[in-house]
Amino acid sequence: MDHHLVIKHLYKNFGKNEVLHDINLDIEKGLFTTFLGPSGCGKTTLLRTIAGFYEVQQGDIYIGGKLINEVPTHLRNTTMVFQDYALFPHMSIRDNICFGLNVQKMEKNRINERLEKTVSYLDIGSLLDRFPSQLSGGQQQRVALARALVMEPEVLLLDEPLSNLDAKLRMNIRAELRQLQKRLGITTIYVTHDQGEALALSDKIAVINQGRVQQYASSQDIYFTPNNEFTATFIGMSNLLPGTVSDDGHTIVLNTESKERVRVTTDYLPGEGKLCFRPEMLSIRTSNDGSENLFKGKIQHYIFEGAYVRYWIEAFGSVIIVDQYDPGYRQILEGDVWVYLDPSKGHILQDEQQAM
Repeated sequence: MDHHLVIKHLYKNFGKNEVLHDINLDIEKGLFTTFLGPSGCGKTTLLRTIAGFYEVQQGDIYIGGKLINEVPTHLRNTTMVFQDYALFPHMSIRDNICFGLNVQKMEKNRINERLEKTVSYLDIGSLLDRFPSQLSGGQQQRVALARALVMEPEVLLLDEPLSNLDAKLRMNIRAELRQLQKRLGITTIYVTHDQGEALALSDKIAVINQGRVQQYASSQDIYFTPNNEFTATFIGMSNLLPGTVSDDGHTIVLNTESKERVRVTTDYLPGEGKLCFRPEMLSIRTSNDGSENLFKGKIQHYIFEGAYVRYWIEAFGSVIIVDQYDPGYRQILEGDVWVYLDPSKGHILQDEQQAM
């Protein structure tokens, strides 16, 4: 794929506070990319720097092969949807959506063509004569998105646009947003601190912490093969058990009194490391059937979550978390059990990698 948005060695300071440190990203055309990280990590600063709201202090930003460091915000052909939607309360929905086109002094017939096409995407044609105060949160979110899309930007920038919605509506809107982005094929950058939202929406995720990109990869790679402990623990829940990878590269000997040996199928370098596995990657058995990677454990406590039961199990000389999905009615386990880890699902973190 073509690299559409390219960021090279980008730094950003506010006074003595370094907010972005040597950011390097090649973002492909037409993909949905999420900047994900905790509050204060620099993700919104990075988004606003791309938009041109903050000047580039060091480094370069390219869109479509063109250096945009000195290009004013309104000429970058990017549009942003803000967290608070920023709709004009005194304007009708029609005028809100067409505001940018009117500023550009576009011909009326072209404005109407774009308006009709955009509102059809979002199914908001019936709202055009209303005002923002007459709309629900979900409707306002769609209007804010329409106002951005009607500009037909090269890059669409979204700054936590769903954070003000209730949980159920948020789930529905993000599904609609993903379908719309795929349909239109717009290069999209989305900012959130919600890991589930990032995994559900993204083609690729840039995990950011303390102004540095920790990992930039597909959603699946970020989840199943994190490249450092921060990514492994920030994205969902992970069990991490220190040990030593044997010379064969397929066995990690855990740092426990019993020195459990856990087999993995992927090759790793001999040396120190941490076995990493998600709670759902373990299965619970009530007896020892002699399988490889089967270890004795004891359930300490559990929480029933409906679709699954989350168990805290004493095993591997530690306490690990195991999620058992579709548990069935009244099939809660207690006491001594056996836990099994599929060798293909074990991942080992080695030599804490530096941020990108």
